[in-house]
Amino acid sequence: MAEAGKALLLIGFIIILLGLLLTFSERLSFPVGRLPGDIVIKRDGFSFYFPIVSSIILSLLLTLILNLIFGLRK
Repeated sequence: MAEAGKALLLIGFIIILLGLLLTFSERLSFPVGRLPGDIVIKRDGFSFYFPIVSSIILSLLLTLILNLIFGLRK
């Protein structure tokens, strides 16, 4: 049960760090959500936004970080 608690704390810490990064991304000039390949459609009274490239990059980064963390635990 203690291992599950430690894993949840680690995941929570990572989520907090990502939240802070996204919150202050404007000040850091980190273009999350404004990368080439993100789909933006703006029409009269309608806007559609799909951050496909940002999602792929974020997924790759999270995969690398989690593989490093869980790889070091073994």
